[in-house]
Amino acid sequence: MKYLLMLYADENAGAAIPPDQMAGFMGQMHAYQETLEKAGAFVATSGLSPTWDAKTIRREAGELKVHDGPYADTREQFGGYFIIEAAGMDRATELAALCPAANWGAIEIRPFHAGR
Repeated sequence: MKYLLMLYADENAGAAIPPDQMAGFMGQMHAYQETLEKAGAFVATSGLSPTWDAKTIRREAGELKVHDGPYADTREQFGGYFIIEAAGMDRATELAALCPAANWGAIEIRPFHAGR
C-alpha cells in the first residue's frame, strides 16, 4: 500500500537557517531517501515552494475567488513529501520515524485510498 508522508515545518525558521547548515539538513534528507530506496519503500519525493508563492482557490456564492498563500494560517507549513510503499500503517510509521524532518517539524502519514 502507498502512503503519503507530509512534512511540516516553520518555513520562516527554515528561511533563517544559514546555507551551509541547510546543506547539512538536505544531506540528511538525501540519506533518508537512500534508506527508503534500500528498503524497497521509496516511490517519490519533492520539496514545495514556500507558502508565499502559493494560491488558494475557492468558490464563494458561485464565484471563483483566488487568495494569496494557503487557506489556513498555521505555525507549521506543508513543505514537502515522500510517497512510500509499506505493508501497513505500522511499517509506514516505522519508516516515517527515520525521517530527519521529524527533528524540526511534524510528519503526517496518510494512506492512499485502496482500490483506486
